[in-house]
Amino acid sequence: MTMASSTFLALAAARRSIRKYTAAPVAREKLEICLEASRLAPSACNAQPYRFIVIDEPGLKEKFCAGVFAGVYSACKFAAAAPVMVAVVSDTGKLSAWLGNQVQDTNFRLVDIGIAAEHFVLAACEQGLGTCWLGWFDAKAAARALGLGAGKKVEVLLSVGYPDETPAPRKRKTIKEFAGYNNEL
Repeated sequence: MTMASSTFLALAAARRSIRKYTAAPVAREKLEICLEASRLAPSACNAQPYRFIVIDEPGLKEKFCAGVFAGVYSACKFAAAAPVMVAVVSDTGKLSAWLGNQVQDTNFRLVDIGIAAEHFVLAACEQGLGTCWLGWFDAKAAARALGLGAGKKVEVLLSVGYPDETPAPRKRKTIKEFAGYNNEL
């Protein structure tokens, strides 16, 4: 198989950050496929240190978005137009993963969340859905709205819906600009 014929590369190239959505509701069957993709994602020591909370009830989503995209966070209020919000919540992982964090000075919990969330957005793209990763939101308001206990934090929000725009591809570095083999940098 050549790079040009790769179905996965075509999917990765098609995925865009969507900031305009139609009002059409998203079928739970499509969301389940996205969640299954996230469930299959690898994680350090198989800790799976996250929970995905899908908010698709319109009144609840509206109230949630009003709180998390208020004030200084209003730059991301476009996401409130999406019919679905997904909160990715960090959860305590396994002791072995925590020890690895300490030794390597890497927060594997956040790496694992990134992998699982990317599985979600790629599956969403395959289902004809648009998504946008959101890191600029009021995490304390999100935790309150979701009734999260101590030790849990909403790390990422994903807006999900049918795209009402087709953003042009962004310029990407070439492979030679970001990768090398052996001692090449």
